[in-house]
Amino acid sequence: MAYVITESCIGRKDASCAAVCPVDCIHPTPDEDGYDAAEQLFIDPEECIDCDACTESCPVDAIFSEDQVPSELQSYVGKNAGYYA
Repeated sequence: MAYVITESCIGRKDASCAAVCPVDCIHPTPDEDGYDAAEQLFIDPEECIDCDACTESCPVDAIFSEDQVPSELQSYVGKNAGYYA
């Protein structure tokens, strides 16, 4: 998995990360079913190309490279992967 969206996204779902993603790997987007019900956004690990555009656009610094996710937020690695399982 290249990037992981963590706790700061919960309730915020700004979606600026999805808007700049060149491969549309961040879901659910505001125009998709399930957006309102989703607590946060998630990055598809199979589609992500490690471009880093999402991290720069996130206004709440919720996105980390998987190897840089802080220890207290490690559970989000599994949550992100689980969304696409």
